[in-house]
Amino acid sequence: MDDGKPTEPKPKWWSRPARHAVASPEADTPAHGTPADGIPGTPQVPAPAPEPAPVPARPQPLHQPDEYRTPPYGEPGPWAPAPPVQRPGPTPAQGTAVPPAYGTPPPAAPQPGTPQPGTPQHHQHAQPAVPPQAPPPHPPQPQPQPQQPQATQWLQYDPWSTPGGPRQPLTHSGGPVPHAPRKGRRRGLAVVAALLFAGLTGVLGGGVGAYIERHGGLTTVELPQAGADEEGRAPDSVAGIAASALPGVVTLHVSGGGEQGTGTGFVLDERGHILTNHHVVDPAGTSGDITVTFSGGETAAAELVGKDSGYDLAVVRVKGVSNLRPLPLGNSDNVRVGDPVVAIGAPFDLQNTVTSGIISAKERPITAGGEKGDGSDISYVDALQTDAPINPGNSGGPLLDSKARVIGINSAIRAADSGSGAEGGQAGSIGLGFAIPVNQGKRVAEELINTGKASHPVIGVSLDMKYSGDGARVGDKAQDGGASVTPGGPAAKAGVRPGDVITRVDGQRVHSGEELIVKIRAHRPGDRLRLTLERGGKEQTRTLTLGSASGG
Repeated sequence: MDDGKPTEPKPKWWSRPARHAVASPEADTPAHGTPADGIPGTPQVPAPAPEPAPVPARPQPLHQPDEYRTPPYGEPGPWAPAPPVQRPGPTPAQGTAVPPAYGTPPPAAPQPGTPQPGTPQHHQHAQPAVPPQAPPPHPPQPQPQPQQPQATQWLQYDPWSTPGGPRQPLTHSGGPVPHAPRKGRRRGLAVVAALLFAGLTGVLGGGVGAYIERHGGLTTVELPQAGADEEGRAPDSVAGIAASALPGVVTLHVSGGGEQGTGTGFVLDERGHILTNHHVVDPAGTSGDITVTFSGGETAAAELVGKDSGYDLAVVRVKGVSNLRPLPLGNSDNVRVGDPVVAIGAPFDLQNTVTSGIISAKERPITAGGEKGDGSDISYVDALQTDAPINPGNSGGPLLDSKARVIGINSAIRAADSGSGAEGGQAGSIGLGFAIPVNQGKRVAEELINTGKASHPVIGVSLDMKYSGDGARVGDKAQDGGASVTPGGPAAKAGVRPGDVITRVDGQRVHSGEELIVKIRAHRPGDRLRLTLERGGKEQTRTLTLGSASGG
């Protein structure tokens, strides 16, 4: 087995195990030069005295590395074939203890000078040659090995066992075995390092954040912002309408007789005439104070020119004020439902407030006022209805079309808590606002400026305001007990009689006495009207010319 290998002493970790001799007569007396173990060519060397095993500082491998990678500790070497597999004998103290029941019977007592089977030869120190000694008279006979039952647990492969022999159960060697470094330890160290790094980073980040928060940052903060917009707005936009109309809108503060109020008005001409609502200036009476504040903040005292409660309109005048901006007047007859509108006023004394909406309806008959109880303060308006927000303080302000022209005078709102009426309550807008058509306002304003009074168109009848049927019924008598149809008046000339029920005016349906008054007030004195009435269950038509009566 030494073919191709050097002849120097073998490494100390390897020794070829001795073979057991077969008992025979010839084996009793070994041949010259042949040891008692039956292996030719092997000198008999007495076993050296065992030395005390040094205590290792740390566990060492049981075997030295094989430079030839010889089995069973490596792959077959390039020069030598694998040696025969044998079962080693008991291992000395320097090696690993083998349990006695490991499938090998206890060996016979060793003869002096005879190496024990399976004991590795130690070649650390050269030993002197010793002549062979005579074998014992009776060599120990090998005892038969008892057959062990097959283990039911897992068996391990024993490279030293005899081929075909019984397999032994797995056992654990009693000697210390060095452990290779585990990946779990490295992974745990990596996790700990990552946690420490994260904690340190969090502490540093928190400190930097706290510093930035307390000191306003490391640098001056400059937020992005759009540049100045020098472009104007379209003239028909809400912004364009407001910019054009605001210089001609004013806020009125009125006080007198222990009352005070706030409203809105707009400039009619350069002479200083301003149109507003009657109920705005009514608290001033004949000796109260009226102060006008323009959109730029300038103020001026104003005097009353004229007012009319039936139309809920009034005109005041300021003096000594220059650069007035009168608002152009539109035509309310050209208004269509759905047209956009803009309302300007001072709701709750917040002057220059602009809201927008549309025309919700036309010719909406409303009555407002009546707080005095005698009917002298009731106004009858064939109004424009709008959803532009109108609140207390908007009264008297302009309702503008898309060309910034006045088409109505804001006068009344429908409040959720107190019904209808001029400034019907302090609850605010619910989207039901009403404006006097500018065509009616223009006529009344001209009369107030020219004469101080406004004329009302009349038909010369007294109506039964308690009638609950459909239409306006002519009363049997007037309130003073006189005739309900004025002799020689427009109705009398047209053939209207007491008890007639008027159902239409110029083809428009009339449902009550208030609606009939509103429809008549929407015209000028001298206008011709066509009335449809019922008498005795028959429908008749009468045409008349409106008369005139002075208002107050």
